[in-house]
Amino acid sequence: MDTNTTARLLLRKKQDILVNWMENQLADDTLRDDLISNEELNKQSEELLDGLLKAVSHGNFENIYSPEYEQTLDTLGDISITRARQGFSPRETNLYVLSLKQALTDVLEQEHLNDPALLYKEVILINKLLDNLSIATFETYLKGREEVILRQTDELNEISTPVIRVWDGILALPIIGTLDSSRTQIVMENLLQEIVNTGSSIAILDISGVPAVDSLVAQHLIKTVSATRLMGAECIISGIRAEIAQTIVHLGIDLSNIRTKSTLASALQIAFEMLNLQVRKTGQTSVTKLLR
Repeated sequence: MDTNTTARLLLRKKQDILVNWMENQLADDTLRDDLISNEELNKQSEELLDGLLKAVSHGNFENIYSPEYEQTLDTLGDISITRARQGFSPRETNLYVLSLKQALTDVLEQEHLNDPALLYKEVILINKLLDNLSIATFETYLKGREEVILRQTDELNEISTPVIRVWDGILALPIIGTLDSSRTQIVMENLLQEIVNTGSSIAILDISGVPAVDSLVAQHLIKTVSATRLMGAECIISGIRAEIAQTIVHLGIDLSNIRTKSTLASALQIAFEMLNLQVRKTGQTSVTKLLR
């Protein structure tokens, strides 16, 4: 079988292939027209088909990592990453590439209807080519999804570590979820920056939302306290529940040089005392005032 002859046939039938491919995609019940318009789908498909037919015009249907497939792989990479960001599933992204297989096969069947042996060889050739392109598409899609997940994780970490100014000179940072190295870095950066911005002298780390404290989490807390002190501020850890206290004692972790309280309210009271502030109730309406 002459692969160059097959390549010339496909080039000659380019418009028929594109029409069949688009018809198959638009007729598919799984088409995500909520994520991509028909015009954009047609534009992507035409660009990919152009690159693919130029690549096979060299007679190479096997090695997709040869120079002639560079444009095709670049186009597939852009499509894969874009679809990963848009919310397409891996199956939907792969089916987009594999659906081209049917359009190419239909053209070959029409041309070699009376030569089943040649048709079989050409279909096998096309199947291998599209399967390899499908694998490359999936690999690129995974990279795109990893980028999305990492970005979303960073955004969630930023949202889940808000530094709250509860009073002049007093900051509170409620921590929800598990502390790991990367998140501890974000906690420290946010807290230290807010200390600089507000000139606060007391920071309260509330760990009521931390499910468990082990030696690693404790070390992260100690690092945060040390960094806060280097900025000239005192740190109080609140939210020390009974089970957390028992765990800390069992692990032999020394927090004796750090002020700790069971509740945020208790920590806030200590903070007021450190700033020589008093809380008093006045009148029948029980209005709370802060007095120096």
